[in-house]
Amino acid sequence: MPDKNLIPVVHHKGKTRKGKGFSIYELKAAGLSISDAKKLGIKIDKRRKSIRDENVLALKEIIKER
Repeated sequence: MPDKNLIPVVHHKGKTRKGKGFSIYELKAAGLSISDAKKLGIKIDKRRKSIRDENVLALKEIIKER
């Protein structure tokens, strides 16, 4: 079951806002595969190409908890 607080941060038009899901590159940087993320209930946004350090750290925290 996904955490309600697990929302990625993205930049859009020069502003920081909540994202719709984590990028595939962020998942790989955190050591997760796409199938593992789906099993954990983590949302994936295939359109995003960036890697945000704060998102990678959030994913690593989720991995530690489980």
